Amino acid sequence: MPPRARRFVAATGVLLFLALYVWAVISIGDRLPDSPWIDLLFYGVAGTAWGLPLIPLLRWAEQGGRRK
Repeated sequence: MPPRARRFVAATGVLLFLALYVWAVISIGDRLPDSPWIDLLFYGVAGTAWGLPLIPLLRWAEQGGRRK
């Protein structure tokens, strides 16, 4: 697959993933007990954890024609 197509697929995947991730975080956050400390911990972790699942997708998109 050409690099330009890989980047397009990855960009579409990132947008779709982030839309679903934000929806899931908000849905879970609504079910948590009303406590500012729980909110701080939950949204702090959720706000930084979104990047971990995207690393393989972005690595694949930038791989280009290189084979290992």
